[in-house]
Amino acid sequence: MQELSIRGVRRALSLTSVPYPAIFMPPKAALSAEIAELIELFKSIGLTQSKAAEAAKSPKSASTLKDIIQKHGLIEKNLEEKQAVLLATLAVQGAKLGDVERGYAVDAILDGRLKSTDQVSAAVKYLEAHPLPIDQSDFDKSCGVGFTITPADIAAQVSSYISSAAVSGWANLGAVIGGLKNSPELRWANPLEVKNAVETAFTERFGTKETAKSKGKEPKKEPASKPAQKSEGSNATASTSRSVFTEGFLGHLHKVGENPQIHPHLREAHVKATGGLVHTRFPPEPNGFLHIGHSKAIFVNFGYAAHHNGRCYLRFDDTNPEAEEARYFESILESVRWLGFEPWKITYSSDYFDQLHELAVDLIKRDKGYICHCTAEEIFANRGGEERGPRKACAHRSRPISESLEEFEKMRTGHYKPGEAILRMKQDLESGNTMMWDLVAYRVLNAPHHRTHDKWKIYPTYDFTHCLCDSFENITHSLCTTEFIASRESYEWLCDALEVYKPKQSEYGRLNLTGTIMSKRKILQLVKEGHVLDWDDPRLYTLIALRRRGVPPGAIISFVSGLGISTAASNIQTIRFEQAVRQYLEGSAPRLLMVLKPLKVTIENLPEDYLFWLEKPLHPKVPELGTSKVPFTRTIYIDADDFRLEDSPDYFRLAPGKTVGLFQAPHPITCTSYKTDPVTGQVTELICRLENEGPAATKKPKAFIQWVAEHAPSGSPVRVDETRIFHQLFKSDNPAAAVPDFTADINPHSLDIIKGALVEVGFWQLAKKAYNDAKKESKARTEKALKETAEASASSPIETASHENDDTPKATSEQLVGLECIRFQGLRVAYFAVDRESKLGCLNEPDSVEPDRREGDKLVLNRIVSLKEDSGKAA
Repeated sequence: MQELSIRGVRRALSLTSVPYPAIFMPPKAALSAEIAELIELFKSIGLTQSKAAEAAKSPKSASTLKDIIQKHGLIEKNLEEKQAVLLATLAVQGAKLGDVERGYAVDAILDGRLKSTDQVSAAVKYLEAHPLPIDQSDFDKSCGVGFTITPADIAAQVSSYISSAAVSGWANLGAVIGGLKNSPELRWANPLEVKNAVETAFTERFGTKETAKSKGKEPKKEPASKPAQKSEGSNATASTSRSVFTEGFLGHLHKVGENPQIHPHLREAHVKATGGLVHTRFPPEPNGFLHIGHSKAIFVNFGYAAHHNGRCYLRFDDTNPEAEEARYFESILESVRWLGFEPWKITYSSDYFDQLHELAVDLIKRDKGYICHCTAEEIFANRGGEERGPRKACAHRSRPISESLEEFEKMRTGHYKPGEAILRMKQDLESGNTMMWDLVAYRVLNAPHHRTHDKWKIYPTYDFTHCLCDSFENITHSLCTTEFIASRESYEWLCDALEVYKPKQSEYGRLNLTGTIMSKRKILQLVKEGHVLDWDDPRLYTLIALRRRGVPPGAIISFVSGLGISTAASNIQTIRFEQAVRQYLEGSAPRLLMVLKPLKVTIENLPEDYLFWLEKPLHPKVPELGTSKVPFTRTIYIDADDFRLEDSPDYFRLAPGKTVGLFQAPHPITCTSYKTDPVTGQVTELICRLENEGPAATKKPKAFIQWVAEHAPSGSPVRVDETRIFHQLFKSDNPAAAVPDFTADINPHSLDIIKGALVEVGFWQLAKKAYNDAKKESKARTEKALKETAEASASSPIETASHENDDTPKATSEQLVGLECIRFQGLRVAYFAVDRESKLGCLNEPDSVEPDRREGDKLVLNRIVSLKEDSGKAA
């Protein structure tokens, strides 16, 4: 019989008098009776009328559910409604399964292993992909069987995700909930518990949803990233973060397993080892402290992995024991964690010294490596010298393989001194790429290693180590800055020469700040010559210096994220960075009354014992930050800069006979007289009148000034021992161009120290709360990190070497907590943070004890940034 096309069938049907759907449908009465019978059957296992009717609608899934009921005798089992719903779900999604596979899923539902429709969906996919017999443990793991998680763990996961995903506010609620539900850690968590935890975290960080909506109605004059939060973690805008990782340079990176290999089995083994997850690494050299430029590398590597629910190693490139110190290892881990990221594993290049040595021997055996005894001058000459003439091969390049093997063994056993012998890669001297001109793979160093001690006399170079360690750790995306573009050819050459898995290197533009220096050698010179206090001097742009200065880690991540990631270098002025910090603090820092240069004011019409307590908000636009109580008394202090003897039409602050308002105080004051020092003539005290009666009491002043009151019983005001005002360390945007060297560009007035500034007594409550909140968060993060590290070590298919007496830096909670977490805006002054030299005894006392100044306390404040671009910076 000739087959008709669909169009032909429709045309033929159009010639009949019966509508064509009716031809294919059973009589209505028969259909209703059949469906009614199915509905009653489905209700008998526990489905409600509506759900039973829904299940009976589709003939195919209804037939499957009927088959399940009859074969497993479900009518007599008195199932709960939830189990019946799961069976109906199985009938819809598992209609294509064989009887045995479907029966396995039914048993898993009946014995309580599968408890949700999400688990049933996962079970169907698993059974479709895995032939019999079923590995129950693997099935259970893939379907979330037995999964449990505490509310505290969910909260910790939520906090970590919000930080790594750079979330800014309530507008990102749906995206965050969706991302968390798809994350491996919360894949099987109760969706409602996840939703509640996210909403709680959002409320703590960004205020209530209603507050956020009201903010959204205001004119948007500033960037969207202005969170009011307690967390020390990163907090860039979610939309910016998503675009960074999904668009542009990072958005166009290859998918896991797409990087080509010299042999197919290498790719297959790599995909199996990684489980298809993104694996990145941040590989610093432990020979100095990280700087602001490294924050971009940290954000790119850790952020890219987190965005794809992958993993990121912190791998110390410890191949030069002559330059490495324990303090650098500790500081690097602290900086990574302070910025809000947790390494999946902490590894070292030295973990692989044995494997690297074996591959070096293999390289020689393949005639792709040889021992060279040339001096540095001879190597330079062979590469063309100053004239860049023709290149010529080293005299040792053609030596026999057996001879190179013997010489390499002599190197290993200490026969040669440093510089007398090196292992070089036999690459391509005709290449136009200098990184292919027989690079050094191993050299002799007479220095004990911090981990392997005296075991080795030879150490691999970066060019030999880096790509192979990436290979050992199955790095899917080797992300580095563009100065390594030329190294990519050598990177790939060595992996292929040894026939090992070859990661794909991709390069992005580095971050540079103008107006400062980031060279380790030059910073060391500044420290040794006394131009700065140390590596953490707040005028520097090392991460430990920025932390000490009080810059929030979230502000750094927000700044880096906002710049975007591309192949172009980011050369940014320091004032632009400071503006980003200023904008970040604007919406998150509490505000306290503060006077830098106190001038005493006596309010003559108030009695000696007058006391009025003011309750003021810590932030006018963020009520979630709370309030503080300050006393108002007969004696107050204003800033000396807010008073002058000579008045003028364009001057609105205090002068003799003039009236000004006091921030958040109920009434203005008028200066009636003043006292001066008989020797210097300097004004020492103002006599003022409180305008609490008459027309002046209701008239709004043209200006308001900050103040603090004297009230000994409450400890008001808080005296600041030192307030440090930092300006730019260098006078120009390019200190490296100065003659004779960069030190000639140093600004001699880059630090002002002010003694005796005063802050409102609310400082103590704020300090205690900020410090305690930071400790709680750090404890939760640390416990989570230690747990995940242990799980990673126990379950990872990617093995790393270990050493006895391992001195891996520990992920301690103390690393995340410092006095710099106590930040505030001195109203109309600047943003400040407590310096690490401070001693605040109340921070370590029980919460039940009222915080106050203790004997032996010392309070030192660092200015984080001014309220606007620093007019006092060097010209």
